[in-house]
Formats: sequence, structure tokens, C-alpha cells
Amino acid sequence: MRSQLRDLLGLLGYSSLYPPQEHAVSKGLMDGKNMLITTPTASGKTLMGLMGAIRALEGGKKVIYLTPLRALAAEKFIDFKTLQRMQFNDRRKIRVGISTGDFDSSGSELEDMDIVILTNEKLDSIMRHGINWLDRVGVFIIDEVHLLGDRERGPTLEIMLTKIKERYPKAQIIALSATISNSDEVGRWLGCEIIESEWRPTRLVEGIYDYGKVRMNDDVTFEIERSGSSSSPPIDLALQSVKDGGQALIFTETRRRAVSLAGKAAEQISKLFNESSKNLAKRTALQIRDSADAEINKTLSALVAKGVAFHHAGLGPRDRQIVEDAFRTGVIKLVTATPTLGAGVNLPARRVIIASIFRYDQNYGGNVPISILEYKQLCGRAGRPAYDKFGESILITDSRIDSSEVYDHYVLGSPEPLQSHLMNERSLRIHLLGTIATTLKINKSRLYELFNNTFFAQQHDQTSINSKLDSVLEYLEQEGLIILKSDHLTATKFGKRTALLYIDPQTAVQFRKNIKSVEVFYSDNIGHILKWIVESNDFYPKLSLRIKDIQHVSTLFTSDEWNLYQYFIESSNSRSLVALLKWVNEASDTILSGNIGVEPGDMYRMVETAEWLLYSLGEIARIIGRIDIVHEINILKLRVKYGIKTELIPLIQFEGVGRIRARALYNRGIVNAEKLAETSESKLAAISKVGPVLARKLKHQVNRHK
Repeated sequence: MRSQLRDLLGLLGYSSLYPPQEHAVSKGLMDGKNMLITTPTASGKTLMGLMGAIRALEGGKKVIYLTPLRALAAEKFIDFKTLQRMQFNDRRKIRVGISTGDFDSSGSELEDMDIVILTNEKLDSIMRHGINWLDRVGVFIIDEVHLLGDRERGPTLEIMLTKIKERYPKAQIIALSATISNSDEVGRWLGCEIIESEWRPTRLVEGIYDYGKVRMNDDVTFEIERSGSSSSPPIDLALQSVKDGGQALIFTETRRRAVSLAGKAAEQISKLFNESSKNLAKRTALQIRDSADAEINKTLSALVAKGVAFHHAGLGPRDRQIVEDAFRTGVIKLVTATPTLGAGVNLPARRVIIASIFRYDQNYGGNVPISILEYKQLCGRAGRPAYDKFGESILITDSRIDSSEVYDHYVLGSPEPLQSHLMNERSLRIHLLGTIATTLKINKSRLYELFNNTFFAQQHDQTSINSKLDSVLEYLEQEGLIILKSDHLTATKFGKRTALLYIDPQTAVQFRKNIKSVEVFYSDNIGHILKWIVESNDFYPKLSLRIKDIQHVSTLFTSDEWNLYQYFIESSNSRSLVALLKWVNEASDTILSGNIGVEPGDMYRMVETAEWLLYSLGEIARIIGRIDIVHEINILKLRVKYGIKTELIPLIQFEGVGRIRARALYNRGIVNAEKLAETSESKLAAISKVGPVLARKLKHQVNRHK
């Protein structure tokens, strides 16, 4: 075991362990003890996870690494592939797998993997499918475990950890986090040895900016010069860091401000570039410009050419990745971002600037101050271990609050204790049904027992838990999702399918009602169906029509389209519905972004969510015997997936053909595989957007399937 550790350290370039790593090893990390490790960003938590993985692999066991985000899963997949270069007892080659989507998949394709990287939701889905290979897991490594306290993601993480403790008691738990103030409480619930440390490879100094002066918590104060007429405190702070050879991250409260600050800083940052740096930035800018035909891409491309970028959820996944990679390699010197970037993505900067303590809270319906926990998470991005001996985080004060109060609360404060959100009704519906549908012979007392082992139960009395459970069970029974007989709980066929689809039971109930409300489906049913999708609890993001949209939305459609869709648009008041209707009618990125205000990243998530919900809708139609509409739903699912009209479906099946190329082929009379087979390679190559390479591939594909 120790020799394996030496080999691992050698592969990763470590000459010795960091103090928190040494502490964890001394407390039994590599002996199978459960660990709750709370140490700062960049203090080597991933290596501690790798150490636990070594022990499991040596014992012939599987490893599961859990993350809350797909982007983090991709990062950890690369990290854990390092273990493929090591030799273990049985001399086998270690196989690393990753799975983050398709919640109706059982995960059987992961059975032969030694290490599996999953999102929390994907593991919960796999557990529901009752996969046997989970019995062979030797260690569960849970990243960002502080998300137990997150309103949206916390309940899934909590119920999953509850089930891991109960079903796999011999497996080691290694829970990782940067900041948990009630770690004793969380550690007691998980049955973990607690490893806490403030050590980090780069010293973190925090402070506040107030009217031109910065006060840091190491008793250093300094003034910031204004950089020009269009300057602002965040830009001035960022420029100072870049001039000193660092990189800077500015966290803003809105997408609009992130773009605005990046634009104002670009000219001044570009003046600090030499010719070689300018050329690298221009090449990166071209990648972004070519990735999508949207105004946001043009804006971002122009900024990246000057060494500046913005980063928010409106960017498509590819653009976000380009920005992140370019920042890591130093091509981009300044990134302005919404807080989504602070949620674990490994993107350190010498100086982090938090432009405002306020964020819009949808539940509250207005701006509220950020939590100390979120503030500390953002601070954790400061300090580049490979380049800096220190990192700086500077919070810009707000005129509405006294600066000394801000300093005391955030800089000197401790993060709020984690609180469970498991008992909100939506979470309970999902996880109660999931438990009943996937557990043989469960009764109410057994269900109470399970939920009384949750983190919520550790923080609240048993009576309040059982009362909430009874209320949700009553709903599930009334809607025909479960049957309660002599204290025993059984999921109906409808309930079990709903649980395996991993959707809110309320969504399934509404889908069932929607389907039954329509006796015969006609050509205008696309409006019906997409309206059902966007109004469901599970659809995201939900964008409402703004005043300016309502005034011109009809002009975005042809008269025939408007006649078909007008009722559904006006009755839903949904910009998301407008966007999906335009998408399946082949609207360009320019129209979606410029005319409807739906940016590529938003459209990407809408399409992904709508595709899954359409699949679920089709499965529910099967369950209730409406096979007559399944075919129509499947056609719409393809249209949503690719953003095409129905006539392009035969062409989209070919590898290398997307919505734009399919339309180019169709417009030249190549409407299906038969026409493709009849057309010469040279004629195909001459078609716009096709070219000789794709033409050759298309001819090969069509000939192969003759």
C-alpha cells in the first residue's frame, strides 16, 4: 500500500504530502476509516480521494467518485485516469468510466469499470435501478459535500448518503469540502473521522475595498489608482493584479454586469500584452467566434482577442470550456463571472474580486446579501499554487451597509451551519416514491426508520418528520402512484415508471392528465406538447415573456406558424415555449439570442431538459395505453434534440450531419438516404457546408447500410 502511495506521488509530481494529507493518513485514510475532510481549496483533497481509491483497488473493489456538477465530473475523470498508469496486485489495467446523464439507464455499462465518476443524481438513479455492482464498491468519495445545505441539490445528496450508509456499511466514505462550520454534526451523521485544517499551499488574504482604499485581514492597507474615465473599482483592482503579473477573477451579481465589466476592462488589459500573447489570444477568439452564430459569441470573441472574457450560464458548454482552458494557460488574464464559476470548478486566480454582496433570490423576489458560506467559496478561488505564494480576495463594499459591518461579517465571519432541505414537498415526493418503488416489501415503519436516519432527522424531532411523510404519502396514494395496504407500501406500475424516469411525481401526474385531455392528436399538437413540457415542475430554465417580447413575438413566426401556436404562447406567457417552437422550426442562434433573448447556454439546457421530459411523456403515454401518440412524441423529441423540421429527420441520422448541413442537403434535393445514394461524391462535396471530407464519409455510410 505504501509503495503504491509513493508511485502515485511520483506520477503527480509530489515530493511530499501536504500537512492535511499527512494528518488524514495518520488518522486512517488508507486503512478504510470514514473521513470528513474540510480543508481549503488547493490543499490536496483530490489526492486524498486518490489515496482512498488505491486502498479499494488493491482489495479488488470498485471506486465511486461523486460530484454535484458535470463540469467537475469531467475534471475528476481526467484526475483519476492517472491511476491507469499504476500496477495493482492482480496486474490488471485500471478502467475509469464516467456517467452524468440518461437517468433511465441502469448503469450496467459501468459494471466493468474499476473507477466510476458520477454526478449525485446519476448515482441516485442507478441505486433506483437496483444494480448489483454497487455491492462491490469499496469507497464512495463525495466531493463538495457542503452542498447538503443547498436548497436544490442538497436533498438528493442527503438521501443518497443515507442509503449508502445503510446499504453499503462496509464501504469507506470519504467526504470532501472546503468549508463546513458544523463539521462535528455532519461528521457524526456520516460516522466519519473529521480532518479539519486551514492550511493551503498559497496563503489567502481577505479584505474589503471602500472608496479607493483596501483593508486586508493581515493588517495591510493600500490605495487603488483609477485606471481611466470608464474605470470602476472591480476593474481597477483587477488591472493592478494583472500589471503585477497575476490573473484576476471578478465575480458579479448578474450576467449583464459580467459582460459590461469585461468590455470596460478589455482595452486596458490588451495594452499589457506582447505580440506573442496577442497572437495566442486571437487564435482562441477565433475558436469562440466559430462555435455559434450568436451575438454573445461575437462579443466574447472580441474580448478574448484582448485577453479578457466573461463566463456565465448563457454561454454554451464549448465556449465555457474554451474560456476556462485559456484562463488556466494564461492566454486570458481577466475573467468576469457570475457565481456559478465559484462552485468548485478549478480556476484559480491571484486576485478574486467580489463586486457585490447582493444576489437576486427568486424565492425572495429581490436582492439579498450572499451567505458567508458562498463568500468563502468564492474567496477559495484566490491563489494559483503553481505561480503564487499568496492569493487575495477583495470584497467591494456597498453604500447601503457600513463597511466595518461588512468586514466583520464576511472577512472575520464563519460560514453558516449546514441545514437540511430534505423536507420540502417536491424533494419528499421524489425521494419517497423512489424509495418505495425500488425497495421490496417496505412498510411505513421501515420508511420512517430510513428517513429518521437522514441529516434532517439529526436536526429536527421525529414527530415533525413523520407528519410530513404522511402528508406526501397521502398525495402519492391519491394519485395512484402507490398502494397502501395493511401498512405495506407498493408502487403501482405508473409509480414505478415515474420513479425510474427520475421526474417529480407531480410532473408525471400532470402529464397523465394532459394526455387524457386530448382525444385525437392533430398537426398542431406540437404546441400542446411543448406547452406541457415547459409548464412542468422539472423544466429548466423557465423564462417568462417580457413586455418587449409580447409586443413583437408574433412577428417572429410565419402566419401559418402563428395560427398554430398563438393560443399556446399567449396562455403560457412563456419565452421558453417561444424559444423551443422557434428552435424546432430551425431558427438560428442569432434569432434565438437577439430576438428572443435566449442565449446559447440557456438553449442548450432547454433542449436537454425538454428532450428528457418528452421521453418521459412518451413513457407515461405507454403506461396509460395511449400508444397512438407515442410516435408523434418521438418525432418531436428528435426535432427538439436537433432543432429541425420534420422533413430533415431522415438526414439527421447520418454522422456528421447537423441541423445546418441537413438543411443544405435538403435544399439541394437530397431529402433521404435513397437520394443521398444517388448523388455523386463530387456533387455532395460542392454543396455548401458539406465539402469533400464529409461527402466521402456520407457515401461510405449510405453504402454500408444498403
